[in-house]
Amino acid sequence: MDQPGFVASLVAGGVAGVSVDLILFPLDTVKTRLQSPQGFNKAGGFRGIYAGVPSTAIGSFPNAAAFFITYEYVKWFLHSDSASYLIPVKHMLAASAGEVVACLIRVPSEVVKQRAQVSSASRTFQIFSNILYQEGVQGLYRGYKSTVLREIPFSLVQFPLWESLKALWSWRQDHVVDSWQSAVCGAFAGGFAAAVTTPLDVAKTRIMLAKAGSSTANGNVFSALHGVWRAQGLSGLFAGVLPRMAAISLGGFIFLGAYDQTRSLLLGLGKESPAV
Repeated sequence: MDQPGFVASLVAGGVAGVSVDLILFPLDTVKTRLQSPQGFNKAGGFRGIYAGVPSTAIGSFPNAAAFFITYEYVKWFLHSDSASYLIPVKHMLAASAGEVVACLIRVPSEVVKQRAQVSSASRTFQIFSNILYQEGVQGLYRGYKSTVLREIPFSLVQFPLWESLKALWSWRQDHVVDSWQSAVCGAFAGGFAAAVTTPLDVAKTRIMLAKAGSSTANGNVFSALHGVWRAQGLSGLFAGVLPRMAAISLGGFIFLGAYDQTRSLLLGLGKESPAV
C-alpha cells in the first residue's frame, strides 16, 4: 500500500472511531449494565450514562486507526486475480488480522470503561490506577481472549457482508457507491453481525467485570457462557441484544460511512496536491 493510502487509512479510521464511540456511548453504557451480573438497576440504571467516556475518548482514535491500517494492508497484500468466490475470504482474513491488532489497544480501554460504567461513583483515572495496583498490567488485558473471540466472528460476518453489499449496490447502479450508501450497507451488516455474536459479548462483559481471583476472571469464554446459560438461560445469553443491535447498526452507519467519506476525501486531496 502506498504512503497516501496508508495515511488516509490511518486518519480516516481514527476519525470514524472517535465519531461513533462518542456519539453512541450512552447506548453502550445501557448495554453493559444490562449484561452486568448485578443487574441493570444496581449497576447504575440510567444514572451517569457517560461514566467511562474519558477512557473511550483516549482509546478510540488509535484503536480504529490500527484496525483499518491492518485491514487495508492485508487486503492489499492478498490482492490477486483470484476467483470472485475467494474475495470474501480475503476480507475475512483482513478483518481478523485487524481485530487482533486493534484489540491490543481496545481491551485496556474497554476494561476501564466498563468498570466505570457499572460504578459511576469512581473516576476513570482512579479505576485505571486501581487495576494497575491490584492486578498489574495483566489486569488491563483481562478479557483479551474473549474480546478477540467476540470481535473476530463479528468481523467475519460484518466486513464481507459490508463489502458484498457495496459491490452489489455498485453493480446495480453501474457506479461505485457513495459514502451514504456505504453507510447504509454498514448499518445492515453491523446490525446482523451484532445479533448473532451477542452471547460472545455477554461472556466478554462478565469476564471483564468479574472479581479478581474468581473463576470467571480467568477468562475462559466457554465457562462464562455456560455460567450464564445455567443461571439465566437463553435470555441471559442474549442480554442487551436490542441496544447492542441498535448501537452497532447506527455505529456501522456512522463508522463505515465516515471511514469511506474521510478516506475518499484524503485520497482526493492527495491526487490534487502537486508532485514534489
